[in-house]
Amino acid sequence: MASALLVTLVASVAVLGGGVEAQCPGPSEVHTANGTRLCALLYTDDSPYYDQCCAGAVLEVEPGSDVPYMPYKWSGRTSSLVVGTRCELNVWSRRGKEGDTRRFSAGAVPRLQEVHRGLFGDWDDAIRGYYCTCK
Repeated sequence: MASALLVTLVASVAVLGGGVEAQCPGPSEVHTANGTRLCALLYTDDSPYYDQCCAGAVLEVEPGSDVPYMPYKWSGRTSSLVVGTRCELNVWSRRGKEGDTRRFSAGAVPRLQEVHRGLFGDWDDAIRGYYCTCK
């Protein structure tokens, strides 16, 4: 009885833990509701669970955006991001394009706390400016 329960429990964990898929949209899905192409999407929330990342408020970044100072209530609040196909997002850790910099190419980053910034830091809630381009 106990071994059957253990096998069932292990099988359930394997099914639930198999292919980790984030809620984040794919790079080809980075566009407005009316279909206009965007360069990137920045999200305020992430989660220890990948299927709950890319949540909260969303900042839509248009191609060619050069923003040395983040909009009100966005400075230091980005926890997840998705960069569109054939786009590139450059970010800075300090206002006015100062401090550490990082370049993100097309794809999703569900948890910016997993992206190293310097020796001990990470990029969670660290973005203070950005520049985004698309080809």
